[in-house]
Amino acid sequence: MLQQDSEEAAPPGHTLHAYIDVAVVVAVLAGTNLIAHFTTAWASIVTVPVAALVLLALVRRRGLGWSELGLSPRHWRRGSIYALAAVGLVLAVVAVGAMLPMTRPFFLADRYATISGALIASMIVIPLQTVIPEELAFRGVLHGTLDRVYGARGVFAAGSLLFGLWHVASSFGLTSGNRGLSGLIGGGVAGQVIGIMLAVVATAAAGVVFTWLRRRSGSLLAPIALHWSVNGAGALAAAIVWHTTLS
Repeated sequence: MLQQDSEEAAPPGHTLHAYIDVAVVVAVLAGTNLIAHFTTAWASIVTVPVAALVLLALVRRRGLGWSELGLSPRHWRRGSIYALAAVGLVLAVVAVGAMLPMTRPFFLADRYATISGALIASMIVIPLQTVIPEELAFRGVLHGTLDRVYGARGVFAAGSLLFGLWHVASSFGLTSGNRGLSGLIGGGVAGQVIGIMLAVVATAAAGVVFTWLRRRSGSLLAPIALHWSVNGAGALAAAIVWHTTLS
């Protein structure tokens, strides 16, 4: 077995080094977001996964243990139980939402208009490019550094807010590519701004739930599973709705 996380016995408390760790992690995440969304297409693919691994290596050298990062094998069993429950709940909600006439238009996202594209996105792109790196960065690295300085309240408040702000850049074309949202809040600059604000609020709220799962289970498995089920199952449901609507 692995070492019993002897280095994880007690957080160092409110030290200058702990505050510096938080500042460095936040700065790296901000830079990563800008590079991923405002440079090249290749950068948009590799930047977030690479940054997550770099941050993991950095905070490990700074003394964060595997349990603080949600990666200890001791919590795999509990994390798996919460993961299965979360996935089951989301799949049920997505299935109902895709069938109801009132909510079906919100699944009409242009990027998931084909079954093959949605499969590739849900099984490869979303988990490897988005879900696992983001959870490792936010519910792993950021969670661990914030917890050492601010405790649970800081993790829930600051971590969730930063997760919401993380999605500003990715929400620029949200309303134009979704018929349900564009029909609800309109297009143009005003619709775009409202769409971004809604995305930030929604993802910050999701961050609260992800953080609760992370703390409750002690493992990243649970928030990773929930995050994937929301994005991945949503992509598959969107393709199915497109297919049945067009046919």
